[in-house]
Amino acid sequence: MIILVTPDRRFLLAHPAHLIAFGFGSGLARVAPGTFGTLLGWLSFNLLATQVHSLLVWIVLLLASFAVGVWACEITGRDLGVADHGGMVWDEILAIWIVLLLVPATFAWQLAAFVAFRFFDILKPLPIKTFERAFKNGFGVMGDDLIAAFYALLVLAVFSSVWSQW
Repeated sequence: MIILVTPDRRFLLAHPAHLIAFGFGSGLARVAPGTFGTLLGWLSFNLLATQVHSLLVWIVLLLASFAVGVWACEITGRDLGVADHGGMVWDEILAIWIVLLLVPATFAWQLAAFVAFRFFDILKPLPIKTFERAFKNGFGVMGDDLIAAFYALLVLAVFSSVWSQW
């Protein structure tokens, strides 16, 4: 992996796509930028949830955010010289929004959602790795985190089902 440009504040502000892809700066964290992006996603989800009460509006917001993310990550990856730079965290933000939308709105469930999503996003079990290798573009950046979100939701659903049986 050869990075043509070192992402910094100047890079972040050079194009709106960079600002979005880097999660408004959260992706510039020196360690664990994906975790910082996911934390921003958690915080922003809860702020949005106070204003957005319609499932239809959430669906439109998520679809629009996915499309914007594909665009932003495509441009940012091209400008960096690497398709999926670790600092591009819009994919984590969108994915955690999806997970949080589908779990109960309690701190415990949201914390479990955060941990489960980060686990799968970091571990990248199949088919996440395969998807990531097949699509070296903005769609690939965004898509692999959607699979991690699906795994997190699956584990949380199984946990909920087993827990309710006790």
